[in-house]
Amino acid sequence: MHLRTSAIVLAVRAHGEHGAVVRALTAEDGLQPGYVRGGHSRALRPVLQPANIVLGEWRARTEEQLAGLTVELIHSRAPLYALPLAAAALDWATALTAAALPDGLPYPALYSALDGLLNAIEAAPAARGWAAALVRYELLLLAELGFGLDLESCAATGASEDLVWVSPRSGRAVSREGALGYEARLLPLPAFLREGGQAEWAEILAGMRITGHFLERDVLIGKGADVLAARARLVERIKRAVA
Repeated sequence: MHLRTSAIVLAVRAHGEHGAVVRALTAEDGLQPGYVRGGHSRALRPVLQPANIVLGEWRARTEEQLAGLTVELIHSRAPLYALPLAAAALDWATALTAAALPDGLPYPALYSALDGLLNAIEAAPAARGWAAALVRYELLLLAELGFGLDLESCAATGASEDLVWVSPRSGRAVSREGALGYEARLLPLPAFLREGGQAEWAEILAGMRITGHFLERDVLIGKGADVLAARARLVERIKRAVA
């Protein structure tokens, strides 16, 4: 196995005294794990910061063996980790992707969307320019893994208009008429998830409530509390920023 390509660093775990196991997302070969000798050293820690773009070279004698990985920095987003809100967004986006995707399967749409999201966070760290994109990325990830939501028509009436709720059980939209008497059991559906465009903070938080519910239920089962804790930190920091 020999692969040389650019990749987005997603997760880094110390291995041994100085090494690290790195999981990075490539455009054509999906999520690729690799062992970086000296990856936990002072010299390589800034290079292996999650959300950085690196040129990686993976080598292994067999497909089953964990590949050895060498990296060169292409683009660093490390300065964003000094900004609490941007840092929380980078932590969540990379941790979610690392935890959700299987190794070695290509997800070119997710790679492009994640790259665009990270660029948006870098361009506008205060969240106004990237929060809606983050929710759309979460929706795309759900869809790519087979858990896509159906927001095109009402689960109760079949109508395609006045869709203002989402069923937390089926993931389908529900119209105002179809929800009569059951509103307390449903999740509010913000318009930007169907119509695109910008969104107000209340709509963004409503969108995150929807995606968070389905990510936790369908994707992150047994994936560890650390991943969900990263999302909780992000939601809390967004709430503080807009209070």
